[in-house]
Amino acid sequence: MTTTTAQKPASGGRRLRLRVDLRQYGILGALAIIVILFQVLTGGKLLLPANINNLIQQNAYVLILAVGMVIVIIAGHIDLSVGSVVALVGAITAIAIVQWDLPWWGAVVVGLLVGALVGVWQGFWIAFVGIPAFIVTLAGMLLFRGLTLVLLTGGTINALPEGFVAIGKGTLPQPFGTMLGGHDVITLIAAIVVVIAFAASQWRARRKQLSLGLPVEQGGILVLRLVLTSVAVLFFAWLLSAHRGLPIILIILSVLILLYTFVLKRTVFGRHVYAMGGNLFAAQMSGVKTQWVNFFIFVNMGVLAALAGIVTAARAGGAVASAGNMYELDAIAAAFIGGAAVTGGVGTVIGAVIGAMIMGVLNMGLSILSVDSAWQQVIKGFVLLLAVALDVISKRRGPRM
Repeated sequence: MTTTTAQKPASGGRRLRLRVDLRQYGILGALAIIVILFQVLTGGKLLLPANINNLIQQNAYVLILAVGMVIVIIAGHIDLSVGSVVALVGAITAIAIVQWDLPWWGAVVVGLLVGALVGVWQGFWIAFVGIPAFIVTLAGMLLFRGLTLVLLTGGTINALPEGFVAIGKGTLPQPFGTMLGGHDVITLIAAIVVVIAFAASQWRARRKQLSLGLPVEQGGILVLRLVLTSVAVLFFAWLLSAHRGLPIILIILSVLILLYTFVLKRTVFGRHVYAMGGNLFAAQMSGVKTQWVNFFIFVNMGVLAALAGIVTAARAGGAVASAGNMYELDAIAAAFIGGAAVTGGVGTVIGAVIGAMIMGVLNMGLSILSVDSAWQQVIKGFVLLLAVALDVISKRRGPRM
């Protein structure tokens, strides 16, 4: 009797876990299908090493914004101002370098501080005054875009230093040279380290769950997932290493993904974000300081939007008033495609990153095929609608974790 009783909740837990994993696997499967489809349609051009490098650099802003936006959405909010913040911070950073004669790293610090102040401004109205985030950030979208136009007087600022431009376009030096026909050794070593670290963390997490008597993924499924992930990472690194080496922006993105995955999964702040999005009243009754959590969510979003602005200006080699146009919609779309729920309480950083990569592959594949930009918007809109529809349908069919 004891064995039977213990098995029932575990079995139910496995079924719930399987539902969540299937959603994540479905997103990964969709990304794989889209990559294969465009690889065929473009005659093998999509996965050329130069295009892989461009895919990372061109979509770095979406990946950065998606990491912050998914946290905002999990908490039950939305942020429409991030594109304007990107433009504003890019303008201030360029002005700090060219007109204030600050070193480029000092200008980067100034830009990040401006992003934090933007977050403080919007977080105050949302968290402590109680104005809905949609309204505050809509006002911010207009306010910060207007300030950008005032600062740049409708023009541009170019001739930024190489050190700054390298943030968006540079690669690491190659002290160990190349091997096997021109593949960068550093990139390959980094990929091997990532694969080993990922496999070790997954096995360690599984052993901890087993020791606590929690339901776990079947061993065979875990091994298959690790093998497929490792092959994908190594293949990606092999292609990337054949171009110019390891992009600096990829290192920045990797640090952000690891950091925010840890924050959401392992910290009290992360648990509070999920609790607020799942049931705000219950979170308040359980002692969560929802005002301060909301405040810091938007401060964090401001800093990440500032980082995206710095990366955008670095890649462009200058600041323009039109920078960041529609970026907020790309970030929101990436979060929803990656599995974030419209009603809040559900979402992951990894899911948002995969969603951003789907958007990036769509953009690049359609561009290679010379599809008109208007039709590109149509296709991306359809993909976003389909992703949200699947989320709504899955919620109607049963409870989600």
